[in-house]
Amino acid sequence: MSNIKKIAVLTSGGDAPGMNAGIRAVVRAGIYNNLEVFGVRRGYDGLVNGEIFPMDAKSVANIIQRGGTILKTARSEAFKTIEGRKQAYDNLRSHGIDAMVVIGGDGTFTGASKFIDEFDFPIIGLPGTIDNDLAGTDFTIGYDTAINTVIQAVDKIRDTAESHDRVFVIEVMGRDSGLIAIRSGISTGAEAVLVPEFEVDYDTIMKRLDKSRKNKSSRIIIVAEGDKEGGMVVSEKIKENFPHYDVRLSILGHIQRGGSPTCMDRVLASRLGVAAVEALVAGRRGEMAGLICSEVRFTPFKSAIKHNVKLNEDLLRIIEILSL
Repeated sequence: MSNIKKIAVLTSGGDAPGMNAGIRAVVRAGIYNNLEVFGVRRGYDGLVNGEIFPMDAKSVANIIQRGGTILKTARSEAFKTIEGRKQAYDNLRSHGIDAMVVIGGDGTFTGASKFIDEFDFPIIGLPGTIDNDLAGTDFTIGYDTAINTVIQAVDKIRDTAESHDRVFVIEVMGRDSGLIAIRSGISTGAEAVLVPEFEVDYDTIMKRLDKSRKNKSSRIIIVAEGDKEGGMVVSEKIKENFPHYDVRLSILGHIQRGGSPTCMDRVLASRLGVAAVEALVAGRRGEMAGLICSEVRFTPFKSAIKHNVKLNEDLLRIIEILSL
C-alpha cells in the first residue's frame, strides 16, 4: 500500500463526453479514501503554469450530465520539454501532491509515461477519447456518445436524402481510426464506409452503387476524416461516375465531441474513476484503467496507445452484405 495523501486530476487532449463524470468520480472517490484532491486546469499546460486548485465534493456537483470538461483542456508545447515537465513536477510538489489521475488519449499517456520515467511520480490514466483507439479497454470514455451523435445526425440527413432522392457523403471524425465510421455506418444502413485503416477500392464502391437497387430513394456513404481522399474527393468521384445522382457532402465536425454523455459513458467514467483512485492507493502507477468484458483491467501506458488497435475487417464485410 502507498502513503499517498494528496492527488490531482486533469483532462488533456481532445475533450470527450463523460470526462466530467470521470472527474466527479476521481474527486469523490479520493475524498471517500480520505485523500485531499486537487484539480488542474487546462491539462499539462496548466500543470506547467501552476493552475492547481483544491476540489471538494461540491466542486463536482451537477456535472455528471455535462459534456466537455469543467477542468478545460489544452495542448502543451511546454510539457514536451524536460524544462516544462520539471516545472510541472515542482508545481505538484509545492502543493504536496503525491499522485495524479490523467484523463485523455495516447498523447496524454505518452506524456504521463515520460513524467513517470523522469520523476518517479505515480500516475493512473482514464481513457478519454471519442475515437475508441486505445488498447486495453473495450470502449473509451466519449465513444458511445459520439457514435450516437453521428447516428442521430445521419438519421436526420437520411430524411432529407429520401425526400430528394439524393446521395449523401457524410464525413465523420477519425483522423487515424475508422471505428466511429464503421459502427455508425452499420447502425445507419450506409451503402459504404471508408476508413483510414484500409486502402479504398473506388471501383468496388462505384460498382456497389451501380448495382444497388435502382428504386432506392437515398444512399449514404460514411467517410472517416482520416481516409486518404476525404469526403470532398469521394463526393466528387461519385458525381463523375454518376452524373445523374444528386450528390451532397455533409461534414459533421465537432458536434461529435459535444453533448450530454450517454448512460454508458457516465457509468464507464464513474467505474474507471473510482478504480483509478483505488489503484493509486494500492500503489499502482503507469497504467490505464479500462473495461474489458465488463471487468476493470489495467494496461501499461506504453501498451495502450492507439497503434495497437486493429479494426475488425468483418465489420466492413457486414456493411457490404447489408447494403443490398
